[in-house]
Amino acid sequence: MERFSSFIKKYVMVLSFPQITPIDIIEIIILTFLIYQIIKWIKNTRAWMLSRGILVVAAFYIIAAVFRMNTILYIANKTINVGIIAVIIVFQPEFRTALEQLGRKNIVTSFFSAPGGKNQEVRFTDFTIDEIVRASFEMGKVKTGALIVVEQNVALGEYERTGIELDALVSGQLLINIFEHNTPLHDGAIIIRGDRIVSATCYLPLSDSMRLSKALGTRHRAGVGLSEVADALVIIVSEETGAVSLAFGGELIRNIDADYLRAKLAYIQKRSIDVKKLKLWKGRENS
Repeated sequence: MERFSSFIKKYVMVLSFPQITPIDIIEIIILTFLIYQIIKWIKNTRAWMLSRGILVVAAFYIIAAVFRMNTILYIANKTINVGIIAVIIVFQPEFRTALEQLGRKNIVTSFFSAPGGKNQEVRFTDFTIDEIVRASFEMGKVKTGALIVVEQNVALGEYERTGIELDALVSGQLLINIFEHNTPLHDGAIIIRGDRIVSATCYLPLSDSMRLSKALGTRHRAGVGLSEVADALVIIVSEETGAVSLAFGGELIRNIDADYLRAKLAYIQKRSIDVKKLKLWKGRENS
């Protein structure tokens, strides 16, 4: 009993809890909001891929520090400052956009609103799937070229801003009209987010992959190029042959049929796709 009392006096009694003031609570709220916004921004831009790469590099650095790999530590210490500057330069447009969005945001509403909003069970409805499939193959029959981007986890705001804002409900007739020859919106890609076409005539990055056939045109290279930098599903209708193709994860699946396209849209409708786990994409590659 005496030992227990001495332990209490020696260790427990000296413990003190800091006094929490209203200012401390305000600081916690502000930091929580800022950290949440930073994480949300990273996840919705290309910075998400960058952050994953940084984590891998950090893991190697920790391993090198544990095993005292002096050469690797020396190189890492000399290049870290240059790397930070390079990251700022490369992602300058994303940083500027994030600050602009933060300035336009209703802070009180966004802080107390539930993450992800409502109706997150599915990305889009079965009606949207039917309309995309119908329009794609109707355009293929008459050899109308089309480039349809279905957004997933990675937000495509930077590409959306290169086009003309639409914000229209997806319908087969609208898709066909957009890509009709000699119409103002037929050139470039459209971006579909959920059940709505958010933008048309969008510019996409071209792929420089050597695996793509030289016979493929700009439309196919743009579709594959976007799929290399984002997890979007890109539907390409060839203007020369009328064939419908899919691009995802940097892979091109050519000459698909309506059932195949419907199955892929249904797959991403209710779940997130892991490129490494979706092996059947590469099994149908024909580039």
